[in-house]
Amino acid sequence: MSIIVDHLSYIYNKDTVYEVKAVDDVSFKIEDGEYIGLLGSTGSGKSTLIQHLNGLLKPASGSVYFNGADIFDKEYDRKRLRSNVGLVFQYPEHQLFEVDVFSDVCFGPKNLGLDRSEVELRAYEALKLVGMKDESFYISPFDLSGGEKRRVAIAGVLAMKPKVLILDEPTAGLDPQGREEILSLIGHIREEMGITVILVSHSMDDVAENTERLLVMHKSHLIFDDSPINVFREYETMTEIGLDIPKAMRILIELRKRGIMINTDHITIEEAKREILSLFSRS
Repeated sequence: MSIIVDHLSYIYNKDTVYEVKAVDDVSFKIEDGEYIGLLGSTGSGKSTLIQHLNGLLKPASGSVYFNGADIFDKEYDRKRLRSNVGLVFQYPEHQLFEVDVFSDVCFGPKNLGLDRSEVELRAYEALKLVGMKDESFYISPFDLSGGEKRRVAIAGVLAMKPKVLILDEPTAGLDPQGREEILSLIGHIREEMGITVILVSHSMDDVAENTERLLVMHKSHLIFDDSPINVFREYETMTEIGLDIPKAMRILIELRKRGIMINTDHITIEEAKREILSLFSRS
């Protein structure tokens, strides 16, 4: 169930003095099972873009196609779309509102009109998939830690059995261990469910270590759509638009500047470690 974004544009406060074009003529295609990183500085248009992928926003022009159908056609069932294209917001508190964790995760599948046994089975499976313990099922979601709230928010989307999972800054505000756990969880979910994942992030290291393809937004335009290594090779442009490159690559570039003949085409810590250790075997 691929997603095609076709010449998409969106304008905030249209026809007023405050008019801002947040997304401008953006086109790309996402195939089934891909792991995509979406990057961009604040105000680049990436958050506006992802809200079009499940029909939360309607474009000024252009469209989005899911499994070959235009999601903005008058007759299209966008409620059903949102069970197939699940969006986890940056702040889990925006998605958590029930009296306890289990009720919260039941909310989505219940709205699909499923019977009670199927709703509860889906909620249980989703909570176990994200690593929540049984004893946490009947406590308030607002009594959980930041990382646990994110897990529950993800479970609430997974309970609808989506084909595409979009996560907006899922590691924001977490400590290094919490960030690693959430990213590992996302990889596990993708493997278990065979779904497409779109990871919106400010962390170059997170996308370098996990994703297969990067989309980079800048001032409402899509300026890169390529593999992570090819995008990060354009490190001067990335710096100019307010982004960075992975720490591993930055270290290798610095070594190169100091006269050490080293290959800088590595973006993960493990790759950089192997490259640095190879210097000793060559000496």
